[in-house]
Amino acid sequence: MAEFEYLDIERVGDVARVTMNRPETHNAMHREMASELRTVTMNLHDDDSRCIVLTGTDGVFNTGADLSVLSGDSDDARTLRKIASNLHRAIENLSRASKPVVTGVNGVAAGGGFGLALSGDLVLLAEDARLEFAYPRIGLTGDGGSTYFLPHLVGLRRAKEIALLDEPILPKEAVEMGLATEVTDDFDARLAELAADLADGPTRAYGATKRLLNRGLGRDLPAQMASETDTIARMTTTTDYERGLDAFVSKGTPEFEGQ
Repeated sequence: MAEFEYLDIERVGDVARVTMNRPETHNAMHREMASELRTVTMNLHDDDSRCIVLTGTDGVFNTGADLSVLSGDSDDARTLRKIASNLHRAIENLSRASKPVVTGVNGVAAGGGFGLALSGDLVLLAEDARLEFAYPRIGLTGDGGSTYFLPHLVGLRRAKEIALLDEPILPKEAVEMGLATEVTDDFDARLAELAADLADGPTRAYGATKRLLNRGLGRDLPAQMASETDTIARMTTTTDYERGLDAFVSKGTPEFEGQ
C-alpha cells in the first residue's frame, strides 16, 4: 500500500492497522488527512486483510476538524464540506467493509473524531479516553455520522441529552450507555489481542453479519428474516463453513481461513 503523510499503515498478520498521525494538532482533521482516510479505507474495504484497526497516535484519537484552517468567513462552508465529505466516505467504507472494524480510542475523540470512534463494529477505550460531541461549543451541528450513530446506539432521548448538554463522556459511562464495547487498562495489548481474535474468525460470515445488523433497523421483521434466510444459505458455500462444521462434528477447534 502507498505511504501516506498523515496516516501510518501497518500490517500485522491479517490485521490492517491505521494510525492517525498529526500529533502537533492532536490528530485534528484537515482536508488532506480526511482525503487520505477516505483512500485508505477504500483500499482496505475488500483487500485480503481480515480485520481493520483504527486508532490515533500520542494518546489522542481524533479531535475533529482542524479549526486552525477556518477563517471565519464564507470560505469556511467550502472547507468544512470538503473535510466532511471525505470523512463521511471513509466512515461509509468502514461500515460496509466485509470484515470487522475495531476503533481503538486511546484518548480524546471529539467532533468528527467522536463519530469516527462510534463507527467501529467494536469500540475499545483506554482508561484515559474521553468522548465529546463538542459541536455546540463553536455553534455547529454534528457530522461524522454522530447524529446517526447516537440515536441508534442509545435512543433518541439520550442522544439529545448527549448532543445538547455536550458533557464529556468517560470510558465506564460510555460502555454502560452502549457507545463503546469495553474499557481496558492495558490498551495496546488488548487492542492487538482483540484484533487478532477477530482476524482468526470466519471473515465472510462476520462481513455478512455486519450487513444484516446494519440493515436490520430499517426493515420490518419479515424482510429482515428473508434476508437472513438468503444469507445463511449462501454462507454454506464458504470454506470456513466447511471447516467450522468439520470441527463441530469432530469436537475440534476450527482454523478459519476467511474464505
